[in-house]
Amino acid sequence: MRISDLSRHTGVPVATIKFYLRERLLPPGRSTSRNQAVYGEQHLRRLWLIRAFTSIGRLDLSSVRELLNAIEDRQLPLPNLFEAVNRVLFSEEPALSATKKAQADIDEFIDGQGWLVADDSRGRTQLALVVTALQRLGCATDIDFFTPYAEAANELARQELRLLDTGSAAGRAEAVVRTVLLEVAFTAMRRMSQEHQVAAHCHECAPDPEPS
Repeated sequence: MRISDLSRHTGVPVATIKFYLRERLLPPGRSTSRNQAVYGEQHLRRLWLIRAFTSIGRLDLSSVRELLNAIEDRQLPLPNLFEAVNRVLFSEEPALSATKKAQADIDEFIDGQGWLVADDSRGRTQLALVVTALQRLGCATDIDFFTPYAEAANELARQELRLLDTGSAAGRAEAVVRTVLLEVAFTAMRRMSQEHQVAAHCHECAPDPEPS
C-alpha cells in the first residue's frame, strides 16, 4: 500500500501518518525510491492501534508511545507489562490527599479481597481518594459498599486472563488493548445501566393518571 492507501483504509490523514513516521510511532515502510515507500498489514494494524488508544482510550501520544514500547519489549515480564498499562491509565498525580482512615480502610479492604497489590499502587491511592471525597461530601457510603464492585472486577479480570496470550507481539498488543478499551466499555455499560434503572425507578414512582 502507498501512504494514501493507508490514509483511506484508516481515516487517518496523510499528514498525521507522516507525523507518526517521524516520531517513530509507526515503523518505516519499504523504500521503493528516494521519496516513495510501500506499507503493509503491520502498518495498517499499528495505525488502528494508535487510533484506538487516542480516540477511544483518550490517551496522549506520550502514553501511546509508552504502551507501544511495552508491547514490543518481548523481555518485559507480564506483571511489568500490566504495570506499564496502569502507569499510563493512572498518569496524573492526584492533587488531593486521602485521609489516614480512608487509606487504612482501603488497605484492609484490599487485604480482605486477597489481592496481591503493591503498597504504592496508584489504584490504592485512587480508591482512598474516592472514599475520602464521598465521606467529606456526606455521602452515606461505607467500605462494604465497594464489595460488589470488587466481585465484578474479579470476574472481569479472570475473563480477560483466560484470553491472555503474551507469546507474540500481537498477543501482547491484544492484552494491552483489552485493558485500555474494556475499561471504557465497562464505564459505558455502567452508565447505560444507570440510565435504565433511573428511568425504571421514575416510571414506578410516577403517579397514576387521574381518571377523565
